[in-house]
Amino acid sequence: MIKVLNLYSCLGGNRLLWENCQVTAIELDEELANLYKERFPNDKVIIADAHQYLLDHYEEFEFIWSSPPCPSHSRLALSNKGRTKSKYPDFKLYEEVVFLQNYFSGKFVVENVIPYYDPLIQAQKRGRHLYWANFSLPPIDEPRNGIIGNGKDRVEKLSKYHNYDFRKYKGKQPVCKIASNLVHYETGLIIYNTAMNIIKSSTNTQRSLFD
Repeated sequence: MIKVLNLYSCLGGNRLLWENCQVTAIELDEELANLYKERFPNDKVIIADAHQYLLDHYEEFEFIWSSPPCPSHSRLALSNKGRTKSKYPDFKLYEEVVFLQNYFSGKFVVENVIPYYDPLIQAQKRGRHLYWANFSLPPIDEPRNGIIGNGKDRVEKLSKYHNYDFRKYKGKQPVCKIASNLVHYETGLIIYNTAMNIIKSSTNTQRSLFD
């Protein structure tokens, strides 16, 4: 099986339809980690700093998906200028992209929102997200039109969209934020399958050279 590292795993929206893989999920929020484990009992779930875990363990995996925190990059952060305390964008996002581009021999995806600034490293835009990857992503049509509103109404709509009841979460983060930031499982499957086909094709080619 393919060894997969799922960083900042949250509730595993991206991971829902992945098959034939051994997944290690890293999540710092203990409540989210427990809910992830409930959802994916066969995955290895570790409560840890995903940024540091990547640096320490990247060589153990063949495919890495990373979804670093996005609020400091979002256009909403800029629209709130003057109403909330200003913050620096968290550029650990780009640390991971550059690190993976230069150190990791497998396939990777780093996902985030479309930022309020011009991205510092070119990415592939699909739907509401940017993806930094070392392979080309196919076109992706995310069926999210019509999900508007705030509070309980928005959470209810996103629960149906992601096929998960976000009201199970009882931790400290806003439920609406968690629900809004999840990657849709169909998008996660398309990207995962694309990476797996490349990995398997490369493996078969290498074997044929020695047959």
